[in-house]
Amino acid sequence: MPFRRPAAIAIAAGLVVIAGGTAGLLLTRHPAPALRPVAVASGAAAFPAPTGPIVAPPEPGQAAPVASPVSLTIPVIGVKTGLITLGLAQGGVMQVPSSTTVAGWYTGSPRPGAIGSAIIVGHIDSLTGPGVFYKLPGLRPGNDVYVKRADGTIAEFRVTSVQTYLKDHFPTQTVYGPTPDAELRLITCGGAFDPATHHYLSNIVVYATQVR
Repeated sequence: MPFRRPAAIAIAAGLVVIAGGTAGLLLTRHPAPALRPVAVASGAAAFPAPTGPIVAPPEPGQAAPVASPVSLTIPVIGVKTGLITLGLAQGGVMQVPSSTTVAGWYTGSPRPGAIGSAIIVGHIDSLTGPGVFYKLPGLRPGNDVYVKRADGTIAEFRVTSVQTYLKDHFPTQTVYGPTPDAELRLITCGGAFDPATHHYLSNIVVYATQVR
């Protein structure tokens, strides 16, 4: 499907631009969790981080921690991307990838394959064309998602739900909160585009559960 955006829009569609930087994501305006901020790359846009606990600390006797994620593959929509690490920027907002062509894992969430909700975010588009998660809304329950980790292992997830939430009604606890098993959340912007604010009005959230 060709990428189109009205020529009158002077900044990245639906994405936040700071100091002439690349496109970014904008999630809900919630206070950040009690995590130590880290530096954000110059020019990168940011969005508020989740509130509340991300995952309970491991109990004695639980499996050893899994390795860090390094790449993401979603065959049905043609996504194959490396993963950068994302933390918190100044003001307690979450970092986002400085490039629209790569996705990022939020280090305040579990590693994919560990118990809890692992969070991976990516841009939907920019003035130059589709972003890494441009086709994310096309995922359906039953589709497979693969996360390769630093030790060479691959965690396989299966999509259970794809939801669109208005940013002012984003279900923070549902998306970011603890879970009893290993789950994955893929997040980007979506829904209607507001030319007045140059933002999408919603977020797309893909829910997936580890199957292997």
